[in-house]
Amino acid sequence: GGFMAPWTIFYGLVQAAAPALVARSPDGLSKEVRAAQLWSAALALIPAAIIVALQSGLGLAPDLVLVFGLAVFGIVFAVNSSVHSYLILAYAGSEKAAEDVGFYYAANALGRFGGTLFSGLLYQWGGITACLAGSAAMLIACFLFTLPLPSTAARAKA
Repeated sequence: GGFMAPWTIFYGLVQAAAPALVARSPDGLSKEVRAAQLWSAALALIPAAIIVALQSGLGLAPDLVLVFGLAVFGIVFAVNSSVHSYLILAYAGSEKAAEDVGFYYAANALGRFGGTLFSGLLYQWGGITACLAGSAAMLIACFLFTLPLPSTAARAKA
């Protein structure tokens, strides 16, 4: 509980600052799609780096590796989440925005449930290393799904 409260507050602060961290383009998509690709790629590397640090044999304290690694993960995740939320609205347009955003939040809730269930199963099967590997794999999939995103308004509306 003592870890979750500051985590939640700091996550919100990073999300609020995210627009200042991501370059804006005049068309609202070209730089933002590239940002989604870069932030999701960076995010995928963090759990893998935590695994490497935990398994390195360098005598690093596992608890500090996890806390520091997950703090970095939380910062990058908050920015990535903010960029993805922006892109949902950018692609929705004004005619179907409420419907598209509703589907986004429903999918988000289902994804959180599935992720919680999957990470619990992974933890039972292989501990924290399996959880981190599963996270890295899903984040690689996230990155791959950003690659075909249209980066111009004309292609996005087609």
